[in-house]
Amino acid sequence: MIALIMAGGIGTRFWPLSTQENPKQFLNILGEKSMIRQTVDRILPQIKSEDIYVVTNISQASLVRKHLPELPEDNIISEPYGRNTAACIGLAAIILNKKYPAEETMLVLAADHFIGKQTKFLKIIDYCSNFVKEEKKLLTFGIQPHYPATGYGYIESGKEISSDESRRIVIQRDEYPIYNVKQFKEKPDLETAKDFIASGNFAWNSGMFLWRIDSILQAFEEFMPELNFKLGEIKKCLADDPAGIAKIYKDIPSIPIDIGVMEKADNTVVIPVDIDWNDIGSWKTVAEMMDKDENGNFFSAAALSIDSKNNYVLSTQKDKPIAIIGIEDCAIVETTDALLICKKDKAQDVKRIVNILEKRKNARQ
Repeated sequence: MIALIMAGGIGTRFWPLSTQENPKQFLNILGEKSMIRQTVDRILPQIKSEDIYVVTNISQASLVRKHLPELPEDNIISEPYGRNTAACIGLAAIILNKKYPAEETMLVLAADHFIGKQTKFLKIIDYCSNFVKEEKKLLTFGIQPHYPATGYGYIESGKEISSDESRRIVIQRDEYPIYNVKQFKEKPDLETAKDFIASGNFAWNSGMFLWRIDSILQAFEEFMPELNFKLGEIKKCLADDPAGIAKIYKDIPSIPIDIGVMEKADNTVVIPVDIDWNDIGSWKTVAEMMDKDENGNFFSAAALSIDSKNNYVLSTQKDKPIAIIGIEDCAIVETTDALLICKKDKAQDVKRIVNILEKRKNARQ
């Protein structure tokens, strides 16, 4: 099994800590290690470092090498432009197809997810790797929902295809069936999410996948012919024409793998799992995961708090005291360059600030 870690994002929702020069996946947001370091450490017991690949923007390749020095240099795949997940997976697939047998399995992960139940996760991916190798399926990992989330896409399960009990994985008496995918659903409103949960047939879409190399390449050929053609042109340039790759890559449409392949293919399957997963999508998400004081506050450094509840306060200025009075349900993030104060339930809108700042910067140039 090969692992491909997608690590090309900028993480605009984590401004001001996350910047173009040092994006979210390279930050120590959860613990003492960066998120990309945690992602690799999570799978190292199962997958050797020489079989772990990272696809990232060319401007971030040096950061990947800094955080993951044990990876061979050729295992860092650089995109000249960001073109969403279908393109980065396609680029990696044609490179891996030259180095591995076509039937080798390819685990696709994001660099910025949290998985609490790591041992269980490793057992599940080992089982699923054998399954997709035999069945030639495109497998996605669904997350068993425990509340009606409106921030995630959903996957509806169809018919179980592992109904023979000998084909189900059992971990600590819990069985994990695999189902045909009936449909993918976009992020719902609250009432629709409640209906999804009540039906018992829906899982959160984790954005993690597992398939054979030849299976995903065949899917690109069938469902994304324009991308498939571009990938064929890129193959001709791989050895000695990086400028040619950039020219071709610039014209690739920006399409998620879910829309480009998974929603169209008839061999997609889902395994709903409970692995304490979180995609760490905003400061609100981070705040929910931190240990807090008796008033529900989290402070990363020395702070004074009066009549304040349920706040997340992060500062890179360790010797500068922070005082809050009468503040509730806020995220406060301070760096040497900027200060963010927002209601936690508005944390998804932080990216709008980044867009405004970018427009102002371009206007001045």
